[in-house]
Amino acid sequence: MTDGGGTVRRLDLGYFVRPAEEAGRPHPRVEPVYGYLVRRPEGLVLFDTGIGEVDPGTEAHYRPRRRPLAAALAAAGVRPEDVSLVVNCHLHFDHCGGNRSLPGRPIVVQRAELAAAQAPGHTIAELVDFPGARYEELDGEAELWPGVWVIPTAGHTVGHQSLAVRQPDGTVVLAGQARDFASEYAWDVLALRASRDGVADPLPPVPGWLARLVDLDPARVLFAHDGAVWEPS
Repeated sequence: MTDGGGTVRRLDLGYFVRPAEEAGRPHPRVEPVYGYLVRRPEGLVLFDTGIGEVDPGTEAHYRPRRRPLAAALAAAGVRPEDVSLVVNCHLHFDHCGGNRSLPGRPIVVQRAELAAAQAPGHTIAELVDFPGARYEELDGEAELWPGVWVIPTAGHTVGHQSLAVRQPDGTVVLAGQARDFASEYAWDVLALRASRDGVADPLPPVPGWLARLVDLDPARVLFAHDGAVWEPS
């Protein structure tokens, strides 16, 4: 999918099967894995890089089917060497798996996320520390290029981050796994709206970062594991 401004393209990077007990339903759920290619005058930003190779236990648990990053980029008319900058929403294996195929490329990450990823139990160590890994660590929000911001959206992990891209037809937010589904994000937005309208408690809690994203007035919000797109009503 190319979004309406023509500068953000969704990349199909495969899928995995989330077991029923994790999905909270009677049956497993097959979830897509998406990356996004952002074209700017300064270069190409790649937001998430796909599913990495994992240990046999994790492989059996999630049964992933990978689309190689090079193939996904080729479908967008891009070579790996054309990518200028990598931004991972977080460093779990299904979001940073292709980083190793881009050695030497700056990888923008929250300092807290990299520290968590380098500790046992967070992710697959070989996907984080590899020859040519070059991290640019942030502590909070940053404007990478004019009109391109990293926004901390902690919750799924301590250092989760999203990317906001200003375009002629509105801002696009690449929310990664800040929320699993567009519908969950929509519920959050309505809860924040109700709070700002003065509706009395009890109201659903909303994450602390939500107000920042809403105040960007996004025209579209895109997700890592949901093909649906949130748009304002």
